[in-house]
Amino acid sequence: MTAPIAGDQARAAVLVQVPIAAAFRIFTEELDAWWRHGPRYRIAGRVRGTIALEPGLGGRVFETYQVDGETRTFVSGEIVAWEPPVRLAFTWRLSNFGPGEQTAVEVTFAPQSKGTLVTVTHRGWAAIRADHPARHGQPVDAFLGGLGRWWGDQLTALRQRGDHREA
Repeated sequence: MTAPIAGDQARAAVLVQVPIAAAFRIFTEELDAWWRHGPRYRIAGRVRGTIALEPGLGGRVFETYQVDGETRTFVSGEIVAWEPPVRLAFTWRLSNFGPGEQTAVEVTFAPQSKGTLVTVTHRGWAAIRADHPARHGQPVDAFLGGLGRWWGDQLTALRQRGDHREA
């Protein structure tokens, strides 16, 4: 992996109190159960939908929802690394990204004495123009700090899902 460019990435981590294989399964197989709802977290906003990923290289990360009785699917990424139970990586694009615009998300799972440390690194933002609407008009540091908190919120939900689990 190449060294990150300054202003290029955000990182968040959480300890999930389950073994590594269970943490990987919860992240990948139960994505819709722990991924937060609402306009801040889902393309569908307040509309009921599901978010899922297809396991394995080339699998999609996608959200499916209904609008006026019509089923819509937004593909936000593609799996580019699938190494159960230690690593997962996928491309990521927002609904307002243009053709060719994408970022990269890497998720690692590391065994700890009391569970599994799950770390998300979201990089590739240096390739997204400074005035892109995804940045909400924020300077780089403020934007990346907010993105880290966003992933922190998501990982808190993952931890809570894992807290109610047994291996």
